[in-house]
Amino acid sequence: MKREDYISWDEYFIAVALLSAERSKDPNTRVGACIVDNNNKILATGYNGAPIGYNDDDFAWDRDGDFLNTKYAYVCHAELNAILNSHADLRDSKLYVYLFPCNECAKAIIQAGIKEVIYVCDKYKDTDTVIASKKMFDTCGVTYREYKMKGKTINIDL
Repeated sequence: MKREDYISWDEYFIAVALLSAERSKDPNTRVGACIVDNNNKILATGYNGAPIGYNDDDFAWDRDGDFLNTKYAYVCHAELNAILNSHADLRDSKLYVYLFPCNECAKAIIQAGIKEVIYVCDKYKDTDTVIASKKMFDTCGVTYREYKMKGKTINIDL
């Protein structure tokens, strides 16, 4: 008889996204993303961080202040990093991510051909960037759904 307490595919891929977020050096917001195909094969992962070749010790991680002295001018979001990290065709794939994507990431998601976004948190739902994302997703046929965390804990000793 097989085990019955194994995790679902959604739990697995959300966990991969959450684990990927642990690579982020952002002191305030850590986001990870995981892209999978229709056969539940991981195509790419990403997290919010500096572009390759840009030393993330050389710029501020501040959230407030002059734009050029904040992280927002330099950090790539997890969704974009996952798309850029992929060497596969992403058409008809799914993206798992903690935060609902911003409008800039939504553009990249649509352009890559990703057809579904599964997210955990929509805390910026009333902002223009997320309203624009949903408008683009709705217009372009990208579905999205909230993943409800179940409070399950998985411990990994490294």
